[in-house]
Amino acid sequence: MIRSVHRWPGLFAALLLVMLAVSGSILSVFPAIEVISAPAQSEATLSVAELASRIQGVYPGVEQIHRAPSGKITAFWFDAGTPGGAVIDPATGQGVGSADISPVQRWLTSLHRSLFLDDTGRIVAAVGAASMLLLSISGIALVVRRTGGWRRVLVRLKGPLAGRLHVEIARIAVIGLTLSSITALWMTASTFGFVPEGSGPPPFPEVSGQGGFSLSQMQALHDTPVSALRDLTFPYPGDLTDAFTLKTDAGQGFVDQGTGMLVAWQPLSAWDQVTETIYMLHTGQGAMVLGLVLGLMALGVPIMAATGTIMWIAARRARPRLRHNISAGQAETVLLVGSEGGSTWGFAATLHAALTAAGQKVHTAPMSAFAPTRYAHAARIIVLAATYGNGTAPSSAKGFLDRLAAAPALPIPLAVLGFGDRSFPAYCGFASEVAATAQAQGWNTLLPMDSVDRQSPQDFARWGRALGAALGLVLELHHQPVTPRTESLTLISRRDYGTEVQAPTAILRFALPKVPLWRRLTGFGVMKFAAGDLLGVVPHGSQIPRFYSLASATADGFVEICVRKHPDGLCSGQLTDMQPGQTARAFVRRNPDFRPARGRRPVLLIGAGTGIGPLAGFVRANRQHRPMHLWFGARHPDSDMLYGEDLSDWAKDGNLATLTTAFSRTAARSYVQDALRRDGARVAQLVADGAQILVCGGRDMAVGVTEALADILAPQGLTPARLKAEGRYAEDVY
Repeated sequence: MIRSVHRWPGLFAALLLVMLAVSGSILSVFPAIEVISAPAQSEATLSVAELASRIQGVYPGVEQIHRAPSGKITAFWFDAGTPGGAVIDPATGQGVGSADISPVQRWLTSLHRSLFLDDTGRIVAAVGAASMLLLSISGIALVVRRTGGWRRVLVRLKGPLAGRLHVEIARIAVIGLTLSSITALWMTASTFGFVPEGSGPPPFPEVSGQGGFSLSQMQALHDTPVSALRDLTFPYPGDLTDAFTLKTDAGQGFVDQGTGMLVAWQPLSAWDQVTETIYMLHTGQGAMVLGLVLGLMALGVPIMAATGTIMWIAARRARPRLRHNISAGQAETVLLVGSEGGSTWGFAATLHAALTAAGQKVHTAPMSAFAPTRYAHAARIIVLAATYGNGTAPSSAKGFLDRLAAAPALPIPLAVLGFGDRSFPAYCGFASEVAATAQAQGWNTLLPMDSVDRQSPQDFARWGRALGAALGLVLELHHQPVTPRTESLTLISRRDYGTEVQAPTAILRFALPKVPLWRRLTGFGVMKFAAGDLLGVVPHGSQIPRFYSLASATADGFVEICVRKHPDGLCSGQLTDMQPGQTARAFVRRNPDFRPARGRRPVLLIGAGTGIGPLAGFVRANRQHRPMHLWFGARHPDSDMLYGEDLSDWAKDGNLATLTTAFSRTAARSYVQDALRRDGARVAQLVADGAQILVCGGRDMAVGVTEALADILAPQGLTPARLKAEGRYAEDVY
């Protein structure tokens, strides 16, 4: 619900909001220009009487003197029936510039206030302000939900660049945009008379009926400093029944032209002060720094409009269209989907269609939209949950576990189906946590938790038959996984290792795919990646991709992976048989949790076999010579010392601080975890200095490394689990 409230006003009003924000941002500069360009004056000692006398001496027909919040003073007069006006130097009373607003400022003001459409335009602009307020409030709610609560609202975000940029800018600008929206709506309501007017001037009093009293001698004007002046309007020429109208920061009243005395006064009411404060907050008049800050925040709107549109397009591409998606309140079956790359949505669409065809009313939504109070007619809840990274929640399931743990169990049976890859140690870890939390909260179980391995249509069909039996339906789920858009990668070189120890391994380097100029300029469809991200390779004769950790970044100008040939391995066999000039179909999946954190703190890189791939990529990119220490395990130095020459060169260049190796097929047989134990004191000191640990390689190696580090760090009261919680320990394990 909140996401829809945020999405649609943003999409429909994007152009209007950008126009209002950019024009408002430029207008915020003009008060600062006024302050800088206003003639110097000593307002603390200069009185309105002295200022008016000087101006009248130069312009005898003066009718009004106005002081802007910036301090700029302008005067307007009639000379032989011809109107005139000028910016005044208060020291002399002489005009030093035109009183007219610049054409650019006038044009921008008309655009910003009314889109050149008078009252109709003001209403449209007000709709834009209301949309911005709605976007600000809903955006705050979405950030809180995404980060897991108010306490974590400022945590560093992960995920695609467009999404991170959208939220980072929003977190900075939301206060200013909310303030600007509220004040804009207030000012529009005031224009149309929906806001009560202030106290206004006092009733016009009886005056002396005399004239000719010297301005410099008028007590009321003499007692008013120029710094408090807003307007001084002169009596109509020749009309002795008229009076001076004086407006100041404190109120407004009338001064008798025959005596110079204040004969009526109305102080500013609290309502007047509120109205003026709102005007100041919106325009920056009288608050130059605040105006510039708000204007700078407004410049985030075009960026957020662009990134929001990109996110919407990406979400539409990732999510299949769901026909007959019933509202949550009317659905019999609620499907909740947790997906990172979008593949789980494809399974959800297949299940949604099958249940709908069987006569069920089905509502399908992301797990982040979980709201039990809305499921008034639900007879069951089915959760399809992928696992992201090392057992964590995918992006479309943020906050689900917190809400599940906080919500009272409903008398609705629940089923959980996990999606993952059995070669990873945290196989369906998030789905298992969902099932355990639901059980602990007392939810009824529709089916025992089950799983789908590597997007297997057979696993999904088997589970579907079990679900159908539980529902009393014949349910056949025929799902064909949809592979993300792939690029054709051409192999340009290969380095072979491991033949002597019966473990053929290759470092494969592919050319970056050629893309049209328009895609390079817009960024759409361009393969962008960093070392540690995953390359999904789709083998010939299969739709199921295999993932390999990238050993290069886009900036390196090539795509590089390390591949070991596995017995009966379809993808690894095809890759290791490739020759330069041949091509493979592949796509990139981001893996932002596995890469060196920002800063200069040490990094411990621990890997074995092909696990050195991303670690080598980190070292290659370490041009700032951050302390990086590599522990690498292999079988034999003569056969599978991957990146051997590169590591030596990087050590000479300063990219790599230290290199420690361990070989399991030599006389001094040891594994990488043994090397860590031998270096225990150094490892402990580096961790005490704030080092981050990155581990890549096989599952058994990772378990051994975890055990070794647990022993090494125990005297410090640290554990790998604690370092993981602090974001200082990450694994890429297969």
